[in-house]
Amino acid sequence: MSAPVVSAEELEALIREGVPLVGNYGITIEQLGAGTVRMKLPYNDSFVRPGGTVTGPAMFGLADVALYAAVLSLIGRVELAVTTSMTINFLRRPAPVAITADCRILKMGKRLAYGEVLLFSEGDPEPVAHATGTYSIPPHDPVTLAVSGYHDPEMS
Repeated sequence: MSAPVVSAEELEALIREGVPLVGNYGITIEQLGAGTVRMKLPYNDSFVRPGGTVTGPAMFGLADVALYAAVLSLIGRVELAVTTSMTINFLRRPAPVAITADCRILKMGKRLAYGEVLLFSEGDPEPVAHATGTYSIPPHDPVTLAVSGYHDPEMS
């Protein structure tokens, strides 16, 4: 696995400052690689909906910001990269505990990135949700991708 072109600390700061709604959730990066990220959404009573389960909007926000971080891990701080589409399937009722997101980029092109995110309740190996999404990448310096060691034959 090659190294990401931005640090976990830089991404966490960017999420807090640039995406304050989700940044205020207290999300932290546990692992970061080139095109991969593991993030944690800490448990918070305000994320629990009637029935004692973590609310869908909190999980969707975690999935979206995980995909954002995975994209930026490859292209650097291109802040205007934006979600083009995202689909989430809720598979099981999440327990009222911290939620972990494991994200990976499946396809990285010049203008679009496509990835998937699996969400887990802390301590449970079975996913509670699966999301896929596409990010639009604005024009930027493609040298960043070469430095990251990421190679897409379509970009050659």
